[in-house]
Amino acid sequence: MQDLFPVLRVLGVLLVFFALGMTVPLAASWWLQDGVWPAWPAAMAATALAGLLLWFCMRHHKRELQPRHGVILVTLVWVCLPLSAALPMMAVYHLLGRELPFTYAYFEAVSGLTTAGSSVLSNLDELPVSLNIWRTFLQWVGGMGILILAVAIMPLLGVGGSQMFRAEAAGPVKDTKLTPRITGTAKGLWGVYAVFSVSCMLAYWLGGMEPLDALMHMFTTVSLGGLSSHDASFGHFQSPLLEAIAFVFMVAASCNFALYFVAMRKGNWQGFWRDPEMRATVGVLLGSSVLVSLLLWGKGVYGPLEAFRYGMFNTVSVATTTGFATVDYLGWPVFAPFFMLFLSGMATSAGSTGGGIKMMRMLILFSQARRELTRLVHPRAVQPVVLGGRVVDNRMIFAVLAFMLVYGGTIVLLSMVMMLTDLDPITAFSAVVASVHCLGPGLGSIGPASSYAGLTDFQIWVCTLGMLLGRLEILSFLALLTPAFWRR
Repeated sequence: MQDLFPVLRVLGVLLVFFALGMTVPLAASWWLQDGVWPAWPAAMAATALAGLLLWFCMRHHKRELQPRHGVILVTLVWVCLPLSAALPMMAVYHLLGRELPFTYAYFEAVSGLTTAGSSVLSNLDELPVSLNIWRTFLQWVGGMGILILAVAIMPLLGVGGSQMFRAEAAGPVKDTKLTPRITGTAKGLWGVYAVFSVSCMLAYWLGGMEPLDALMHMFTTVSLGGLSSHDASFGHFQSPLLEAIAFVFMVAASCNFALYFVAMRKGNWQGFWRDPEMRATVGVLLGSSVLVSLLLWGKGVYGPLEAFRYGMFNTVSVATTTGFATVDYLGWPVFAPFFMLFLSGMATSAGSTGGGIKMMRMLILFSQARRELTRLVHPRAVQPVVLGGRVVDNRMIFAVLAFMLVYGGTIVLLSMVMMLTDLDPITAFSAVVASVHCLGPGLGSIGPASSYAGLTDFQIWVCTLGMLLGRLEILSFLALLTPAFWRR
């Protein structure tokens, strides 16, 4: 047990920093006088006190974190921080004379931090501004990763930043080292994220959004989260210009942020355009959105201009796991929404803020499949898997195959559990897929015009587990359940 004390010490510090993040909605509540400002200092105090107590009790346990500690810390962060994030939500509802059940509050907090974008709340336009800012701010913080932020701004903790970074980073980029020090890498990624954020907010503002709407929708665009402060989601604005701006930033945020960092640092963008994963991601997004648009036009759902406007925006929104919607696309030809849901599993790059399997894994799988087909014809042929001019190590191929096996098993198992509760198959399957992909809206009764509020508490907890598994990329969480993990 003492082996975990250094992890708990770091967790305590993270809780204190997380409490400081509540100053954002507190300042908005006080400035705009939305009537619920007392909820924020109370939640801040409770979170900060818990963090300080944890740190104080473990303050003498300063030790370099090992790889297993990174996995434990990441899991604890994504499970425990939503508890703190849920506190102000419940307090705000109490001040409004209503009650928000803990199940709903925790689900909403997990949805925010994992950038899933699922919601059980209604009448969003009537909620206090500070609560909507908090919901969207959670997505912005969770987009690049709380622990990557910690590595960037807390080098004095005396912990193994590289272990935290590798445990938090997505998929095949875990061992990417862009600078000599892992702290510099984290700072660089967050610097790119900040540039994207400021640019997106200014673009929304200049495009006609009110400043607060521009801020909140920037939070959920660059993080590919998709929560909105309006019940009609992005359709509230009815603006082709704003949709075009969102389209550009969703596509940009779906690419590997490490590529932007390297290109900006070296002042050379040639490597960016040559990256096979980036080309595949952008190609799939643009090609798929054009295909859906042509389908809508060909089927007579819309005229040519509206077909491309709604088809391009909504397809890219779902494919990038953002989850914004301008129309209820469940009314489209049945191929379109199912195709869009399928895309949400593969149309984002490793190192982006999106969810799903990631394009890098899909490219490795396709290359491995092609190699096996070649071996059937030429058994003695030596044909390594090559991506971007580099040979992919067999260990990475095996890791991808293992991930895909566990991913498929997770989807099937959770879908069966949902159907055991008498939920219809389409809603059950899409709820699980949308949760594991951190997408948000699904099909059936949880479509873009609905919410998850119609599910039972048990079903909501299953979706919550799916979001956590998706954010932790499944294997990190399941590793904790193996006896070998706990052997020294």
